[in-house]
Amino acid sequence: MTRIKFCGLRTLDDIYAVNEIFPEYVGFVFAPKSKRYITPETAEKLRGALSKKICAVGVFVNENFQTVGELLNAGIIDAAQLHGDETDDYIKNLRGITNKPIIKAFRFDKLEETSADFVLIDAGAGDGRTFDWQPLKNFRREYFLAGGLNSENVADAIKFLQPFAVDVSSGIETDGRKDFQKMTAFANVVRK
Repeated sequence: MTRIKFCGLRTLDDIYAVNEIFPEYVGFVFAPKSKRYITPETAEKLRGALSKKICAVGVFVNENFQTVGELLNAGIIDAAQLHGDETDDYIKNLRGITNKPIIKAFRFDKLEETSADFVLIDAGAGDGRTFDWQPLKNFRREYFLAGGLNSENVADAIKFLQPFAVDVSSGIETDGRKDFQKMTAFANVVRK
């Protein structure tokens, strides 16, 4: 069954919603330029209210690997998603200080080999745009599919690609805030 990741959580209300809906993964964005950015202190508070059965993923863009490792080892996040120009040397350095899972994000047209545990495939830099899924049809590695997903198109994506997980942020928002009804609708479609 395809797993679900709700990304860009920022408030306790977001956490209460996911504790009820139970996606397998949630994302906390630590990239300061993102409108969904939260501080490590906020993430720690949110993590404290999050069900321990849900994996908290920290999303980073070219962050110092030691900072990422500290957040992982402190238990604020359970996995790291690298959404910048991080190389395999960076991943090797990060693995030197933590054994937690690593997800490396790539644009769909710039896929590379990586030693990360998973890859995330997106249209761009987390901008909520869809892309042509055809090139991924024969992709032979477990991956998170992102990019413009919502409750109207996620069933088609799953039927066509059977990704390991689907990752959504803007597709479950109204006016820039997480929307419980959209979150529920998305999860219900994925789980059918």
